[in-house]
Amino acid sequence: MTAVLEARDMVIRKGGRRILSVAHLTVEPGEVLAVIGPNGAGKSTLLTALACLDLPKSGAVFFHGQRVTRANALAVRRRLAVVFQEPLLLDTTVLENAAVGLKLRGRRREAEAKARVWLERFGVLHLADQPALTLSGGEAQRVSLARAFALEPEVLLLDEPFASVDVIARAGLIQEFKNVLGSTGTTAVLVTHDFREVSALATRVAVLAGGAVQAEGTPAAIAAHPRWGALAHPGSGINLAAFLSILQKPQPEAQ
Repeated sequence: MTAVLEARDMVIRKGGRRILSVAHLTVEPGEVLAVIGPNGAGKSTLLTALACLDLPKSGAVFFHGQRVTRANALAVRRRLAVVFQEPLLLDTTVLENAAVGLKLRGRRREAEAKARVWLERFGVLHLADQPALTLSGGEAQRVSLARAFALEPEVLLLDEPFASVDVIARAGLIQEFKNVLGSTGTTAVLVTHDFREVSALATRVAVLAGGAVQAEGTPAAIAAHPRWGALAHPGSGINLAAFLSILQKPQPEAQ
């Protein structure tokens, strides 16, 4: 089966410095790939490249086996959706925010109806007429997720989407998100620093450090691995010091 997204020999440099080097990474149909690593590991850069927002000058990204170029990048992006850590909401109503993606993609007739469906799925339909900029962090991220799912993307790419949600609301939102992923079968790439999110949502994990993929495996395999298991310790978070300590241990990579 052809991967939905694939990075091959991808190198990204900024300011003359190499910040990402990925020899090969795939996103398979229907899976939830979690990308974990410390701050500065290159997680957001990888997500941006896979979302075809910033194509690499060296190597390539492939979508359903076809190389993404400047000529076809826009068409590919229209089949994806991205959710960022901070909700990017417009100064208008919640309903308008949830519908704007569909309208921009030329689907104006169905936009509001679909937006209402997804606002209801994420429990914020009662806020449809409220100004979006008055929402709490958790409510705003629910609107962002509703907007993304309304697009019916082939791949949903998320950059630490729960980090700005308070602890009390986070668990409930993660469970609702998991339920939606399960019912829709949406392929997703989730960038996170929290292994609890990985355990709850991911089918496969890519461990990123120093701008390179250090290991891949199921959440259970990573958690049980002698080198990477420390990352799965509840509440430990994933920080640079922990990664440096782990990388110094001469252990075999997870398969």
